[in-house]
Amino acid sequence: MRKKFFIVTAALLMIGSYAADNFDMAGILSYASGIVRIGVSPELLVGVDKAPDDTDAEETEAASGIVNSSEDGWELLLVNRQHPIPENYEVKLTQLQNDQAVDERIYPALQEMFDDARAEGILPTISSSYRTAEKQQELMDEKIAEYQASGYDYETAKQLAEEWVAIPGTSEHQMGLSVDITTADWNQQDASVVWDWMMRNSYKYGFIQRYPENKTDITGIINEPWHYRYVGREAAQEIYEQGICLEEYLESK
Repeated sequence: MRKKFFIVTAALLMIGSYAADNFDMAGILSYASGIVRIGVSPELLVGVDKAPDDTDAEETEAASGIVNSSEDGWELLLVNRQHPIPENYEVKLTQLQNDQAVDERIYPALQEMFDDARAEGILPTISSSYRTAEKQQELMDEKIAEYQASGYDYETAKQLAEEWVAIPGTSEHQMGLSVDITTADWNQQDASVVWDWMMRNSYKYGFIQRYPENKTDITGIINEPWHYRYVGREAAQEIYEQGICLEEYLESK
């Protein structure tokens, strides 16, 4: 009876993720549904981003020579246009469901945050996480092509694309420390509800909204209410309480 219940429940649920790695300001126009998993435990159906089993979570060497630094302060490494990822940076990944992956060191905090959010009726899911340099370049090329298709010349299209997509080598996604978060079910809950919860609670778990609307002149990145970066609980709380961005926080130290 219990097994039948799980199967029926699974058949009614759809675990989705965005096909695109970048979102628009209107709330993300395209949403692709995922595969319905039959016969799995309710925990896996609800815990979309949870590794099937901690003992089986894969640790994968990252591509292009990017791997996990053991130096103190790794969680506060600044990466932007002026500060590219160090050539010898290393990362070991924990594989999540939906083909996502994060630095293994942030996984416990990430899972705790998602579990607590779900306990309060919030439905978060990860739409983008770790990216290789090749994937970042692919996203850049696609965005440039979109602008060119709209009539812009290459140089203008490239300039406009860089307002949306980080230049390869300067993306936090390549470190495995950042995740793009949205709603797991658009029919039940709008992404704005998830983002509101994240804005008010993420610092408790060591995450910050990396590119807030009132700091674009400092970060150089448009407002991204979906992009969250792990910086550690102490730093996250200070950044949250002071209403500053990571650049300002590091400059004050």
